[in-house]
Amino acid sequence: MSTLAMLLFPLGMAFAASSDLLTMRISNKLVLLLVVGFCVVAISINLPLQQFAMHVTCALVVLAVGFVLFALRWIGGGDAKLAAATTLWLGFGLTLPYLVYAALLGGVLTLLILALRNVPLTPFLARFRWLERLHDRKSGVPYGIALALAGLLTYTNSTIFERLTA
Repeated sequence: MSTLAMLLFPLGMAFAASSDLLTMRISNKLVLLLVVGFCVVAISINLPLQQFAMHVTCALVVLAVGFVLFALRWIGGGDAKLAAATTLWLGFGLTLPYLVYAALLGGVLTLLILALRNVPLTPFLARFRWLERLHDRKSGVPYGIALALAGLLTYTNSTIFERLTA
């Protein structure tokens, strides 16, 4: 159980990043799996109720801010939900480092995509719909990649990870 529990978050992040890259979507089912997975893992490691409540509060705050950013059209709805599900696993103590990593990685990702959009796609590469979508100047940036990488960078410092490896 502990190996599966330890891998649930990283696998979820990998799936979110690849899904956003290939489809520009982050599934609600994946977000729900991360939320339910957190609850199951928290119970299995006997996370104190007060600490559990703080993790939930953190995620709700991030979700509220995320939806404001979504309403302003600064981020996608899937990004808002993924960020909230990620901070559910990380808690308040790691949310600031997570958001800093996400901002830095998101900036690098955006610069890379802007550079890609300045290079013509060869007919061979243009066959791949996801590459064509990334290349389209009217298309957004799959920010879920940055959110997922930031989550992976902070996960090993989380209370959940520490308790699973203890």
